Amino acid sequence: MRLDKFLKVSRLIKRRTVAKDVSEQGRVWINGREAKASSTVKAGDELTIQYGQKTVTVRVERIAETTRKDEAGELYTLIKEEQRPREDNLGW
Repeated sequence: MRLDKFLKVSRLIKRRTVAKDVSEQGRVWINGREAKASSTVKAGDELTIQYGQKTVTVRVERIAETTRKDEAGELYTLIKEEQRPREDNLGW
């Protein structure tokens, strides 16, 4: 399955167009390699997604073409969630 579609179906990102944009900005990796929106995702892959100040790493458990909202979390397992410190420019 395409990366942008998996991100949308799993609800890691709400819209497929946003998933595509995030991928094109170099903020998504599959198994440690930078991924494009068209990259293939399969069960067992490890995805790392950078959301602003937060980075989330998940393992893909299964692939589904569609899923209900309450079942979306079953498509992946959260491995790690890191909050990066904000870089405030207060020390002028």
